Amino acid sequence: MYSFFTYMRRLHTGPSRLLGLAALKGFSTNFTTRNGMPVTLSRINIVKGMGPVLQIAEGETIELPDKVHDKINSRTSPTWPTTWFAPRLTGRGAFKDVYSVMNNWGANHGAVCYGHIGANLITLASILRIPVCMHNIEDKNIFRPSAWNSFGTDNRESADYLACKNYGPLYGTI
Repeated sequence: MYSFFTYMRRLHTGPSRLLGLAALKGFSTNFTTRNGMPVTLSRINIVKGMGPVLQIAEGETIELPDKVHDKINSRTSPTWPTTWFAPRLTGRGAFKDVYSVMNNWGANHGAVCYGHIGANLITLASILRIPVCMHNIEDKNIFRPSAWNSFGTDNRESADYLACKNYGPLYGTI
């Protein structure tokens, strides 16, 4: 049994959408990412009454046997690129196991970046005052403003929500 998390994304801004031409089908690709690349999967969810919240999962790409890949891939649009992704598990919370990651993720879409940049995204989110609702980044790699410590040091995600609510958004309200 393979543990995996899928990321599929369709390119929505092809020439037919940009130019309003119904005859053109748009730019799409069909590729499968190779095994062993360190990647960061991220997603911003908009929560009614709260605004944006950020999700981050660092891990590696994996390859599935062709038979398994073809079976799953045939159930989606053949124009979508596919990345088979295994998140780094922590054994607790949203990263207890792969099922927990999938269950807590906002949707099967997100943005994949080569390399492990989750700590940088957390710092950027604190500057923009966007709370991080789930991540698998080691505490020693995370930097948030020291003022965040006033909102708790035991549960950093809860402190994130309190600090962001207290200081207010820098980007406006939704």
